[in-house]
Amino acid sequence: MDQEEHTSFGVFKPVGHTVISFPSAEQADAARTALGRLGVAGDAILSYTDREMLTQIDRDIQAASPLASIGQEKNLVLAHKALAEKGYHWLIVHTPEDELAQQVAACVKPLGAERAQLYGHFIIEELITHADAPPQVAESPDRKLDSATPSGREEERAELRPAETRRQDPHSA
Repeated sequence: MDQEEHTSFGVFKPVGHTVISFPSAEQADAARTALGRLGVAGDAILSYTDREMLTQIDRDIQAASPLASIGQEKNLVLAHKALAEKGYHWLIVHTPEDELAQQVAACVKPLGAERAQLYGHFIIEELITHADAPPQVAESPDRKLDSATPSGREEERAELRPAETRRQDPHSA
């Protein structure tokens, strides 16, 4: 994946990809294996450790145009930063069709995925919802990303569902 091709106003925006966050490296590795069994080619999956994501985010924040604040691109970067600071790992999966993106999200959710966000040209769609999360209320450049947590903070997502309490077996969901 060419980094330059996947930016919007200087911020990483991988259109046609699903960005998935996991509390641990083990969960991300298990999901990568499961996606292979689903038929997703290995070269269609990019992995980021928490440190690699933080490096990417620092570059994004430095390169971000003021226009990035108009949309949700910058808010999403800050939400990803909050999770990466808690040690989250990431998979970025090429999902050019919506149906594939839905299959990918269904595959990784029982393996501990916290978020799976499908990047489109105009919207970024959250593909994973959690039964214990309050409904989203509103998001805006001023209000930031609605993290669907009681406090409204993205960091709380990691606190509500830490890695050790997540189900690892996809058949136990």
